[in-house]
Amino acid sequence: MELKRIRIFDTTLRDGEQSPGCSMNVQEKLRLAHQLDRLGVDIIEAGFPIASEGDFAAVQAIAAAVRRPVIAGLARACAADIERAWQALDDAKHPRIHIFLATSDIHLKYKLRISRQQCLEQAAAAVRLAKTFCDDVEFSPEDATRSDRAFLCDVLAAVVEAGATTLNIPDTVGYTTPAEFGELIQTIREKVCATTDVTISAHCHNDLGLAVANSLAAVAAGAEQVECTINGIGERAGNASLEEIVMAMRIRPDRLAYQTGVVTEHLYATSQMLSEITGVAVQPNKAIIGRNAFAHEAGIHQDGMLKNPLTYEIMTPQSVGVPDSTLVLGKHSGRHALGLRCEQLGFHFDRQQLDKIYRAFIVLADQIKQVEDHHLLELISGRHDAAPMPTEIAIAAAAGSSKKFEPSRATFPVPITIPEDFNVPALKLHAAESHGEQEDYFWGV
Repeated sequence: MELKRIRIFDTTLRDGEQSPGCSMNVQEKLRLAHQLDRLGVDIIEAGFPIASEGDFAAVQAIAAAVRRPVIAGLARACAADIERAWQALDDAKHPRIHIFLATSDIHLKYKLRISRQQCLEQAAAAVRLAKTFCDDVEFSPEDATRSDRAFLCDVLAAVVEAGATTLNIPDTVGYTTPAEFGELIQTIREKVCATTDVTISAHCHNDLGLAVANSLAAVAAGAEQVECTINGIGERAGNASLEEIVMAMRIRPDRLAYQTGVVTEHLYATSQMLSEITGVAVQPNKAIIGRNAFAHEAGIHQDGMLKNPLTYEIMTPQSVGVPDSTLVLGKHSGRHALGLRCEQLGFHFDRQQLDKIYRAFIVLADQIKQVEDHHLLELISGRHDAAPMPTEIAIAAAAGSSKKFEPSRATFPVPITIPEDFNVPALKLHAAESHGEQEDYFWGV
């Protein structure tokens, strides 16, 4: 089956940066832009040039340094914004001016204070001006999903006539549902784009947790571009998550017969870089790239994973750049996972011995939630009525040292040796993470 190619428009550096607390300076934006280039996204929205001198400098630097993807700059539908965007993009190999103007009645009345006719004329004039600078012009009718459908199509038809090459349909406030959004995209495709070569795009926010589902519904209805961010960051509840959209297509081509140019093995590294730059941690249970996405604590799951990872994982961790799956030792863990970890630390027990350790382990796990290697070493020593394990040996064992354990210094009922070839095990345990309090920053345009 031939898979339809969907373009990935990454707006981490623009819409994503508008997340409270996620501001980035010029060098941080440039560094992340290079990583997005390695990731293989098609379009990088580098910023909003008129918003600040820093944003202008960032867009200008990225346009000059990152040559493969299209580099886009955002502009309101006015001359000053468009001219400033072009000044920032002038050195880009593949520049795009992205213009937006609200089309919903609530925005026209209370925010812009203009009529529908004024909106239509302003949108068309803005695109005509942008077209004098740049062949690639994208237009977004802000709050499209709460706009009158007939009026929305009139505006879109006007900007296409003025030269727009991409029509991006934003669900600005995360209001729509998948079936509804799919119908809207299909209507636009039939009424506005039936006789043109214009690309339809989707830009979905996550206020109801439906951003990815709505984006996929748009693609199914004919959209050829999706706008998204790394880690799903963005205004309020965020944008559609790039990694979720891309991996949904990769894992389910039977239902989602699409492909992208994203090199999925770089997803985790890109996510980690963004977190390091912004200081905003990814939620542990975040799909694809969260700390727990490939972690297993339940005993039944751990047993299945040890027999065949496909029992509980629909993708390999390596396919998204995660080093490996992890078995987390907690109160839901089973004997199989506990026994494996003991062996990885150099301890080999028969079933009866492991049962005794397991019972003590469950009591301990009930109290401390997650059992780390040093807890396990203390527990093993205590359960077998042995002399306390010397500190340096416990540390060496936990660190994977090749140093031989000295039986004369602590007595166990079975021989215990740290193997010569002991190294970091394939199935690792997570260290506990602490998250400091985050300040709230409300900024941006």
